[in-house]
Amino acid sequence: MSAGDPAASREDAAGQRRRRQALADAAALYGIVMTGGVIGSLLRWAVALVLPIAGGGLPWATFFANATGCFAIGFYATLTGPDGRLFVGPRLRQFFMTGICGGYTTFSSFSLETVRFVLSGDERSAALYLAISVASWLAAVWLGDVLASRLNDLKGD
Repeated sequence: MSAGDPAASREDAAGQRRRRQALADAAALYGIVMTGGVIGSLLRWAVALVLPIAGGGLPWATFFANATGCFAIGFYATLTGPDGRLFVGPRLRQFFMTGICGGYTTFSSFSLETVRFVLSGDERSAALYLAISVASWLAAVWLGDVLASRLNDLKGD
C-alpha cells in the first residue's frame, strides 16, 4: 500500500476514530467516578454535621459513615453482581462503588483518629475503636451481601 492508497487512508481514519472513542470513554468514566466522589463527600460532610464528635468520646461520625458505607457497598455489589437481581452497567457500578462509597467512607479519618488516641496516651480507646470498627465494617459488608442475596433469590420481578 502506498501513502496515497484509499484503503490505507480509511484504515488510518478508523484507527483514529477508535483511539478518540477510547479516550472519550475513559474521560466519561473518570467524570462519572468524580461525580460520585463529590456526592459521597457531601454525604460524609452531612454525617459529620449530624453526629459531631463529643469531647472525650469515640468519633461516631466516622464510625457511622464507614459502617453504613460498608453495608451499602456489600449490598450493591451483590445486588448488581453477575448473579444479581438488578443489572447495571460497569459505569454505574463504578459511580456508586468507587465514587459514592469511596467519597463517603473515611479510612484516612479513621486512621488519624486511632493514631490520635495512641498519641494522647489512650491506647485503650484506640484498641476499642479499632476492634469495634473493623468488626462492624466487616459485619456490615457481610449483612449487605446476605440481604442482597436474599433479594436476588426472590421469585418474580
